[in-house]
Amino acid sequence: MEFSRHHLLHILALTLCLSATGTAGAKADYTITENGVDINIPQGGSAKIISLQAKTPSVIRLRATMNPAFSDQPSLSVIDTPTPWFEVSATDSSVILKTEEASAVCHLPQGRVDFYDREGRLKLSEADGGRCFKPIEVEGTKGWTVSQQFENLNDNEGLYGLGQHQADEFNYKGRNEELFQYNTKVSVPMIVSSDRFGLLWDGYSLTRFGNEDDYSHLGDLFTLYDKHGNKGALTGTYVSAAGDTLVRQEPDIYFEHLIRGDLNHVVNLPRDFNFYGSNVKFEGEIEAPASGTYQFILYYAGYMSVDIDSSTVVPERWRTAWNPNSYKFTVNLTKGVRTPITINWQPNGSVSYCGLRAYPAVDPDKSKQMRWWAEMQDDIDYYFISGQDMDGVVSGYRAITGKAPIMPKWVMGYWQSREKYNTQDEVLSTLTEFRRRDIPIDNIVIDWLHWPEDSWGSHQFDQQRFPEPKAMVDSIHSLGAKVMISVWPKFYVTTDHYKEFDRNGWMYTQAVKDSIRDWVGKGYLGSFYDAYHPEARRLFWSQIQEHYYPLGMDAWWMDASEPNIRDCTDLQYRKDLCGPTALGPSTKYFNAYALVNAEAIYNGQRSVEPDRRVFLLTRSGFSGLQRYSTATWSGDIATRWEDMKAQISAAQNFSISGIPWWSMDIGGFCVEDRYANAMRDYLSKGNAATGTQGNQGNQGALTSNEESEDLQEWRELNTRWHQFGAFAPIYRSHGQWPFREVWNIAPEGHPAYSTINFYNRLRYAMMPYIYSMAGMTYFNDYTMLRPMVMDFTDDANTYNLSDQYMFGPAFMVAPVYQYKARQRQVYFPKETGWYDFYTGKKVRLDVAQSGNGANGNKEGGSRTEEQISNPEAGTLIVDAPYERMPLFVREGSIIPFGPDIQYTGQKTEDEVYLYVYDGRHGEFTLYEDEGTTYGYERGEYSTIQLRYDNDNKSLTIGDRQGCYPGMPEQRQFNIVFVSERNPVSFDRNNAPNAKVLYNGKATTVALD
Repeated sequence: MEFSRHHLLHILALTLCLSATGTAGAKADYTITENGVDINIPQGGSAKIISLQAKTPSVIRLRATMNPAFSDQPSLSVIDTPTPWFEVSATDSSVILKTEEASAVCHLPQGRVDFYDREGRLKLSEADGGRCFKPIEVEGTKGWTVSQQFENLNDNEGLYGLGQHQADEFNYKGRNEELFQYNTKVSVPMIVSSDRFGLLWDGYSLTRFGNEDDYSHLGDLFTLYDKHGNKGALTGTYVSAAGDTLVRQEPDIYFEHLIRGDLNHVVNLPRDFNFYGSNVKFEGEIEAPASGTYQFILYYAGYMSVDIDSSTVVPERWRTAWNPNSYKFTVNLTKGVRTPITINWQPNGSVSYCGLRAYPAVDPDKSKQMRWWAEMQDDIDYYFISGQDMDGVVSGYRAITGKAPIMPKWVMGYWQSREKYNTQDEVLSTLTEFRRRDIPIDNIVIDWLHWPEDSWGSHQFDQQRFPEPKAMVDSIHSLGAKVMISVWPKFYVTTDHYKEFDRNGWMYTQAVKDSIRDWVGKGYLGSFYDAYHPEARRLFWSQIQEHYYPLGMDAWWMDASEPNIRDCTDLQYRKDLCGPTALGPSTKYFNAYALVNAEAIYNGQRSVEPDRRVFLLTRSGFSGLQRYSTATWSGDIATRWEDMKAQISAAQNFSISGIPWWSMDIGGFCVEDRYANAMRDYLSKGNAATGTQGNQGNQGALTSNEESEDLQEWRELNTRWHQFGAFAPIYRSHGQWPFREVWNIAPEGHPAYSTINFYNRLRYAMMPYIYSMAGMTYFNDYTMLRPMVMDFTDDANTYNLSDQYMFGPAFMVAPVYQYKARQRQVYFPKETGWYDFYTGKKVRLDVAQSGNGANGNKEGGSRTEEQISNPEAGTLIVDAPYERMPLFVREGSIIPFGPDIQYTGQKTEDEVYLYVYDGRHGEFTLYEDEGTTYGYERGEYSTIQLRYDNDNKSLTIGDRQGCYPGMPEQRQFNIVFVSERNPVSFDRNNAPNAKVLYNGKATTVALD
């Protein structure tokens, strides 16, 4: 076995240390197993048994238990893999497992483990005494509350992943995140380091990354003083909309959930106060017990802001009353100093929520140590993943949790939905209007309440509103579109489906026992099925198959799959409502519901129609979700600029967690009243000839003075969000009223209308590029939406770069997320050169040049010194006019563009435009298949390797490899060469530098 010098010195130092304590010389007690080694740890160690297993050449599994033997319960997330080559060796004080790509050293007597890459570089090291087990028993089931701490080996590394969270945090080094599932919060216990390794935590209970404790209440952590200086509480002043005033002493600001047994009131808030339209202020002083940085978490519904020490630490934020959000921030405080604090709150509902809690200050070095805590597991169980780069780490994750199938091609087109289309006519007239206006679309969504009001879970259409669902679906298909249907795991007690589950004991019954009624109509009683039972999953699919499948539905929207049985309850009540599960207490299986629920439909559809690609969209997710052909969207986010910005970091972290297909509600789901009122006022003045469906927008352009400020902002927000959304794996608009069809956002001729349509058409033009990336996600374990750190890992400037990203290998995307912003700062990694996509001009960091902005309408003007942020550091302030989002192309890129189409399945001439960007060697593989079947699993696909030689300025179109049904025998490639001497924007009317009639044989074309 070969080790680096660093590795050997590390082991030698440990051996000398152990010798000094009298433990050297004792024989290591271990057993070689079929896939690794089990090590018996001496009494007083950190476990009874530690197991190291070779999972793949680059993945090593560690299990540690305090039980006599390991649990034999199979993993929900991790799949079986062939055992790779491995070897086991030992010294007196260590046991070593080595694979081709990684190694693990277990140090005795404590059982601490270090992990190394294939070059013998230490990547991950458990801390001395960092493993902890505490017994827990829930519902008669025994387990362990576990924690594992690691040493901080690299202060400068970045840590990414953990799923999708809404606090707009990006690099989790030194940060804390609580992992549970909730609307807008998707927890995936996977972390990827810029130091080229990853860790997958295999457990399903409530998990914490970072601080293993919950946040402290203000009164438990600080000494509080009211606004008059009295010790013990802050002052709470409540002023109702009618002017009534209530003043209270507030020992804590903790109003975060409903009272169990009284779901009409929020815990700790005054019961007899009308919160709708009120103003609340909490004020006084806080005195810290120690000097340092305190991490706060703000929980808010309505409008909220926070001032500490006379500075605004949280500018106004908003969230709808029924769907609160969390936001995190830090403040430096000095021991013994009374620091002023003011919390302003404007609830916008009769029931509303808020809270402010904090973590004690900790040593900065300690905060940088990676720590994991889980509420209930049988064992500590995690996977060390080594990679040559961050893509290699993601590939290792998918090797043990499952491949990401290629989605149906139509999934990559544009989707349109509303909170709900109320009638069959609304659905069809909307789609017809898209076709009439020549606006590309591939999918229309039929969301919730298409069933009779009192029949949630019946899987039946309301015959009054949807009289002919099969004819409706057939009409959608005849218009070249697909339809996705909303299917919840929720059932009213009066439905036959509920009764069928209940007879078998496969319903969660606590909500029924507690008489919890939902928000529909008069309120109805129901609950969710237990997706952890395999027979229950089969029944769930059989009910769908009976009712929905014969209609010809194309895809399945798996809403509320957290599962969200009741909003805004405390975590314990949530566990009580969604358990016990067939596998054990919900405490133990709290986070994995979306995974097993997705398996129900994926395996169900493939059992009925094995060759038809499945597509699922879920509101939650977990490790392994990608193997079920499932995408996740970011839930019912708000229509605020800060919420749009938070999606940029959320998307990147979710993607690098290993699940490549992600989406968001463009424009946000929950709408501020000011936007809705502005649109109502606009429509009331006769500015749009809308019918019931709202599908006939005004054809005339508006000038800015015809729009209210709120309406202008609403349109600009949607415009900027569409610019961003067109460069997401899935491009879809959805939300509450105002309607989200482009003509209902703004009339034809308005810049919002024209800009949204520009990016829609650009999305379709990019389809050969996007679909090739879809092939890469399967064959190469690729990640489409990529944090900059993935492609520029050696550039530390990318480690905290959260507001721009790569979309595939070519595009650098810099969304605009501030109202009326017409410029933004962009970082250009110096590892490569960059082109402005809209002008084709090369970005110059060394001089102030003209025409450098993301601006396709101006020839540019001289850039002033004030506009250059820091060219030496690689940052520039670039133009960002209303109509264009900054978008840049990496030199050496080869981007295939397709014809102008209305939907992905539209038959067109087989003409592809290849844009080649000069500056360095480049390559791209054009991937194609039939688009709807699993033929690619059988090898039915083709690839064409495209290579650009920067030295002789030539493009080689390689031999076509493979074939598939319907593959064109020949096609025309129009090649456009973009260079400093030939700046060209994308336009199908551009005269190509070369044309190639390609018949599958390699050809090389000179470009310069």
